[in-house]
Amino acid sequence: MGIRQAFDEIMGQAGSTTPRSELAALGTWIEGTSDADLRRRQQSAEATFRQLGITFAVYGDSDASERIIPFDIVPRIFLASEWARLSEGLVQRVEAINAFLEDIYGDQRILKDGVLPTDLILGNPQFRPEVAGIRPPHGIWAHICGIDLVRTGPDDFYVLEDNARTPSGVSYMLENREAMLRLCPELFHHFRVAAVDSYPDRLLETMRSVAPGNVAAPVCVVLTPGHYNSAYYEHSFLADSMGIELVEAADLVVEDNFVWMRMIGGLVKVDVIYRRIDDDFLDPLVFRPDSMLGVPGLIGAYAAGNVALINAPGNGIADDKAIYSYMPEIVKYYSGGEAKLPNVETWRCREPQALSYVLDNLKDVVVKLVDGSGGYGMLVGPTATRAEIETFRAALVAEPHRYIAQPTLALSTVPTLGEAGLAPRHVDFRPFVLTGSRGVQVVPGGLTRVALKEGSLVVNSSQGGGTKDSFVLMDDGAMTQSQGAGGMSQSMGGMTQSLGGK
Repeated sequence: MGIRQAFDEIMGQAGSTTPRSELAALGTWIEGTSDADLRRRQQSAEATFRQLGITFAVYGDSDASERIIPFDIVPRIFLASEWARLSEGLVQRVEAINAFLEDIYGDQRILKDGVLPTDLILGNPQFRPEVAGIRPPHGIWAHICGIDLVRTGPDDFYVLEDNARTPSGVSYMLENREAMLRLCPELFHHFRVAAVDSYPDRLLETMRSVAPGNVAAPVCVVLTPGHYNSAYYEHSFLADSMGIELVEAADLVVEDNFVWMRMIGGLVKVDVIYRRIDDDFLDPLVFRPDSMLGVPGLIGAYAAGNVALINAPGNGIADDKAIYSYMPEIVKYYSGGEAKLPNVETWRCREPQALSYVLDNLKDVVVKLVDGSGGYGMLVGPTATRAEIETFRAALVAEPHRYIAQPTLALSTVPTLGEAGLAPRHVDFRPFVLTGSRGVQVVPGGLTRVALKEGSLVVNSSQGGGTKDSFVLMDDGAMTQSQGAGGMSQSMGGMTQSLGGK
């Protein structure tokens, strides 16, 4: 069974030769700009990214340290009406994720009420008993969420996975926009595009809002594992953009259950840490004792309520793919309503009936590790070889609880500049959602990842995918002539605020 023809977000249904009416201005721009001109602009953007050191490790690639994430010059566009609907669903989902984490490390009502199998939580390696009973400052666990979405039609959006640990990619969102403003300024005259450049300010505001106690000017830092990490550029970029210190474990010390930063003038108390280190390596006294990346005593200071950690330790249970399959029930349990953003249909291979179905249909489905990421440990049935399918069959039979499976979706496409010119390529989308003590904010934009190989459905940067800028329109169409550049300056404003948030 092949994959049906995909919906193109600019052109509409596959095979259409004219753009969707609301995006006619983009069609005119594409038509009026030669491939050579598009390529020149794209190469200029990539040269800038290389100079800035925006790199990403592609594991197994001998040139990994030199690789940039390829950038595509044709933007992806969301209409205001589409974005309003997505934002409502994102706010609902992130609020449910926070409620779920607060419950699962507290009273565990959702288990007592039989909504989830107890062993799925308590036997899950992503559940951290070390933080059970600890309540983070202001009761917020997932301060920064990246919710991966896919689109299959004009009104059909699905959540592919939740990222509530250390979601990356926001620096690419910001740098992509910077490149588009510089290289394609005419597009911002055709469309009123919501700005994303206030993200660092909003992130810092979120961090300060969750500081413990009533500190007038909380000290916030970004904790990085160091420059060998594949996302180090982003750690450095965000710290610099927020005007706060980028620190490694050796820069911090815990005394009397408070965290202090070593500075030239002495020790400075730290109130909020945006940590980009996995739980396992965060504190060698609590998690892995061999970790050289963590801060001894950090969890003790956190448990005492003296420091906020963003995101909270233990969040991995919320973005485990086996838990993902229960998200519609989780959202309904905590919100009281149906999920506004549906999941992709998911078979839990730990269940015998689901396993039997998956084994019978391996050539048609996508199989994923429940704790996998980056496109690793994944089978895309329709594009896999017979040998790859049989290898996965053996893995599934041996350890079915480690896998979930999903149908192979016809992901939407966006025109993308390849070696032979413009052609449709599949995309997914990671919007970023911030939760602080003053409410939930959805950034009006996000990271669009594009599969650069023809026919490929794997968009992950670690698998050689690229990125595009994501325009969120502030109305449902192009500007009128009278709005002109004034509309453009208006679009440089802030962020989309949740209905309920401040």
